[in-house]
Amino acid sequence: MKVPLSWLREYVDLPAATAHEVADKLTAAGLKLESITSHGHDVKNVVVGEVLDFEELSGFKKPIRHCKVEVGEATPREIICGATNFSAGDRVPVVLPGGVLPGGFEVGARKTYGRMSEGMICSERELGLGDDHNGIMVLPAGTPIGTDVVELLGLRDDVIELEITPDIGYALSIRGVAREVATAFGVAFRDPADVELPAETAPAWPASIADPTACDRFVLREVSGFDPAAQSPLWMRVRLTRAGMRPVSLAVDITNYLMLELGQPLHAFDRAKLRGEIVVRRAAAGERLETLDHVVRELDPDDILITDESGPISMAGTMGGLETEISDASTDIVIEAAHFSATGISRESRRHGLVSEASKRFERGVDRELPLVASWRAVQLLAELGGATIRPGVTHAEVEVEPARIAIPAGYPGRVAGVDYSKDTVVARLEQVGCVVVDGDDPAVRKGGVAPTGVVTGGALAAKLAVTGDDMITVTPPSWRPDLTDPNDLAEEVIRLEGYESLPSVLPSAPAGAGLTEGQRLRRRVGRALAEGGYVEVLSYPFISPDDFDRLLLPADDARRAAARLANPLSEDEPLMRTTLLPGLLKTLVRNVGRGHTDVAIFETGSVYRPRPNAPEVAPVLGVERRPTAEEVATIEAALPDQPLRVAVVLAGEFERSGWWGGGRAASWADAVQAARLVAAEARVELSISADQHEPWHPGRCAALYVGDTLVGHAGELHPRVVEAYGLPPRTAAMELELSRLETAMPGPVQTPAVSPYPVATQDVALIVPDFTPVADVEAALRDGAGELLESIRLFDVYAGAQVGEGNKSLAYSMRFRAADRTLTAEETTAARDAAVAMAADRVGAQLRG
Repeated sequence: MKVPLSWLREYVDLPAATAHEVADKLTAAGLKLESITSHGHDVKNVVVGEVLDFEELSGFKKPIRHCKVEVGEATPREIICGATNFSAGDRVPVVLPGGVLPGGFEVGARKTYGRMSEGMICSERELGLGDDHNGIMVLPAGTPIGTDVVELLGLRDDVIELEITPDIGYALSIRGVAREVATAFGVAFRDPADVELPAETAPAWPASIADPTACDRFVLREVSGFDPAAQSPLWMRVRLTRAGMRPVSLAVDITNYLMLELGQPLHAFDRAKLRGEIVVRRAAAGERLETLDHVVRELDPDDILITDESGPISMAGTMGGLETEISDASTDIVIEAAHFSATGISRESRRHGLVSEASKRFERGVDRELPLVASWRAVQLLAELGGATIRPGVTHAEVEVEPARIAIPAGYPGRVAGVDYSKDTVVARLEQVGCVVVDGDDPAVRKGGVAPTGVVTGGALAAKLAVTGDDMITVTPPSWRPDLTDPNDLAEEVIRLEGYESLPSVLPSAPAGAGLTEGQRLRRRVGRALAEGGYVEVLSYPFISPDDFDRLLLPADDARRAAARLANPLSEDEPLMRTTLLPGLLKTLVRNVGRGHTDVAIFETGSVYRPRPNAPEVAPVLGVERRPTAEEVATIEAALPDQPLRVAVVLAGEFERSGWWGGGRAASWADAVQAARLVAAEARVELSISADQHEPWHPGRCAALYVGDTLVGHAGELHPRVVEAYGLPPRTAAMELELSRLETAMPGPVQTPAVSPYPVATQDVALIVPDFTPVADVEAALRDGAGELLESIRLFDVYAGAQVGEGNKSLAYSMRFRAADRTLTAEETTAARDAAVAMAADRVGAQLRG
């Protein structure tokens, strides 16, 4: 089945996906890809021209015309042409000098037959639209001169060819493949069979079904006044050609077009050649039929025939008879659409060695509900394109067929796959296929039965093949999926739509080893701690733009501006390796806010790339004919940048959500600092915090993060100009910290702390300090002054107001004291507290608040 991508897009709202991406999705869904063919992508400089005049050149073995062609330029082009099927005033496709035709055939100006030819007038075959090379392609009158023929005729297209296995006959149509693509991409599907049918009135040509085992639905519609000279429109011929079918005539092309689109084979009879009632039956002994290929065939009693009073007129579902063939004089046409026995058509086709496009579809199973739709669309197109008049009425002969119903436990697909699929997942996937799913084990499924066609369906088949268990569901497959007949078929549908790639691969147990390194454990602990703290991990590309440095307000001499440049970047806009994690996080924040997520807290752990001083700008490229020497490896490694591991967070909006319980709390610089504390706690190091000025943070709301004397990162609120440059929410905060330095500063193995059996003594103290005093300095002074008895200290209140004086703030701390060998007395704890207050007064000018 050849599927033009442009035809597919007519019924599926595909994203900007290439043919290869569509093919990958179809392959994952279980359809086998044969090939992908591109058409017209190499064609250029082909325009619409008008033949102004031409001169017949004599003295040559064949007719030659010297034409003047208007192509929308200042002067007409002079072109030599060997075709004679056009006249002055006709619009034709012209490839100009420098133009290229399909297959890379370049056209230039050259002297031929004694005249200069500035281009070429094209036939359909030369444009890759078909095999017709008998003359020039004449375009409709009024086609704008100078128009690009590639766009006008839709020459650029990709065709996906699929190998359709016998169990997925629905995919032998654009309709079936489009449904699979829509499911794979999770987009809307517009069913071409979803059309409004006129009310059924009196029958058209009389017809009946004599053998219900051969056919269970037979539909006839009629048109009159059809113009036999009407030509198939170009768009239809192009689609038929792309799909692998040769355009013949308008009536035949319409039936082929609808067969490809819907999957329902159609046949057109010349009404004037029919004799009496049409009957669908099996062949009688000794009957013969001359088919459209001019072969007289001896018919077998099992062959399915369409007959009238004159005898057989068509081998049903395989090939029509020559006697009732549409001819160049046919004006009254009867369109036939039917649902024949799949096994009957399959045996008939193989018995006579006659495989047609119709038989391929019938033997795989055709949608039983399509004959009414397909026949109506056929007469509509005959009226629209061929000037016919649709005769009122429709002949609809039908045999009732019980729909198949299959009862299975909802957990059955999961047991088959070895994956725990929820009931909701199973039901949703089956409904995507088009099944109707109801809870419970429908008793009708257990009753069984044989349809009038003689084919075991519904109840009997399900009774034989259904499995039992808890939480039963009853599934009715859609009419276009006759292949769904037992529980395993349903299980396969769920599994393939969930993705074969998601099926588990059970690996043998890994050999015993050293396990994770301390650095790997730290990275995992940090990720868990931040996730528990309300952050969501993201992964961004490690590539940045030179503009990011300007948006981050980095000074010209900032070390972060020295970035490694990629020799072959994925995007010319981002040719540098990142030296900070912030650009990727900020862009992710903008993308989330743009999609309506106003409260965002995200983090990323990853490497940054800092070129080494005096390192070569380009790493040497070695051959592959031998193993590199140690010196060569060292040369390559010397060119590589340092790759320290960092962690960064970005947060905006509400950090604590508001709701019925009360107002929330907006994210601030303090949350960014707290994120750094969470990371430091996982590394078991003490983090010192002091005020700093460091881009891209706000100069008054930036904290430097230290472990001992080593700077490990910064946190705070971003500079307003950075917020504006990236389009961030106001007051966005961020933290970036170097994990590699934390790992270096980590203490040795964890020692179990000694637990004192003696009670804790708590002392609260409130100090008044100037409002510019860093809290970390006050806390450090209290720790140093309190001495060894201090177990912990916590800031629990900050106050600024009239009671502490203008330009001051009050800091209230809770101090916990404990000794390992005794119960502390009130005098000891008071003395330790007073020493702490004295130290704070000496270092930062703190005053005890009364």
